[in-house]
Amino acid sequence: MTILDSRALNRATLARQFLLDRTGTPVLDVVAHLGGLQAQEPQEPFVGLWSRIRAFHPTALDDLLTGRHVVRTHLMRRTVHLVTADDALAWRTRHDTMLRQRVLTTYRRELAGLDPDEVAAAGREVMADGRPRTMSELVDALAARWPAPPRRALGELLVAALIPMAQLPPRGLWRTKAGVRNLPLATWLGRDVAPMPADGPDQIGQALVRRYLAAYGPASSADLRAWCGLAGLPPAVQAIRGELLTFRDERGRQLLDLPGAPRPDPDTPAPVRFLPAFDNAILGYHDRSRIVDDAHRGLSVAGARAVLVDGRVAATWNATAGAVVVTPLRRLSRSDRAAVTEEGRSLASFLTDGDSDRVRIDPSPA
Repeated sequence: MTILDSRALNRATLARQFLLDRTGTPVLDVVAHLGGLQAQEPQEPFVGLWSRIRAFHPTALDDLLTGRHVVRTHLMRRTVHLVTADDALAWRTRHDTMLRQRVLTTYRRELAGLDPDEVAAAGREVMADGRPRTMSELVDALAARWPAPPRRALGELLVAALIPMAQLPPRGLWRTKAGVRNLPLATWLGRDVAPMPADGPDQIGQALVRRYLAAYGPASSADLRAWCGLAGLPPAVQAIRGELLTFRDERGRQLLDLPGAPRPDPDTPAPVRFLPAFDNAILGYHDRSRIVDDAHRGLSVAGARAVLVDGRVAATWNATAGAVVVTPLRRLSRSDRAAVTEEGRSLASFLTDGDSDRVRIDPSPA
């Protein structure tokens, strides 16, 4: 069985994620290919798409959001994702059990004794008037019936688990600060959420496996689960094993992949790339060693924005007063610093509409 080292896996990830070469693919198709972008920080997907798409302009994503072609919703890992409308409707029911379990586990004591189905029915009744509501407004409407649970716990149960919700624009639009207003997905998109088949093969699960491997493979079953948070996918994996290729990594883990998917030569040059907070190129794996050293693994879940040098996380970055500020995590060579500066100037220009291209690179650690 072919063994893929970390550099081979790194180049495969970069290629699948459009981080090896920017793409001219339309924004909607890129969002679909990636299986969505993590988006609890509303402005971060713009940087994620800028780093992946040639000549990306923020209005392209704004138009997709206001046109209801993409949507912000709780999905993978109970985090807010920016996904296509088609994927939100097709995948949501498959995520219902996981979403419930995660909220009920987080608020085990606070929600003890509550009947989730009863709460869901009451919440849907309130939202049936088609009026967008904040989480607080929805909780207010139900407070007389359920006065005991803390407002935050009851609100998260409703909007992040029990009722498939869309977070409406202007939240998520370029340079727009706006609170979360919720509306049921079916109401906002004008189409019903796809039900789970009563019996038969897990077609939704099989589609998720294929879509994940297309954007993140080669990968293990543990990586797949880390991306979506779903248990119960092994039967779906087993059902399509005959159409998949099998590899191993240097530690002997079995990796699966789609035939014909990009697996570039490990020596393929990788350009500097700036990633947004919580980018799935890092978070989409259980074993993130293909892209980030174990010593820096915690940065990805802490919301640090990463800079890739030769395909690996080598620095963090932030934007301050119109300048991109880079903080190295290791020594950067003179050529590395030049490449980081060049890409950082492009990012600064993007973030300021061309008003600034200033970059500051802090000293490398001793």
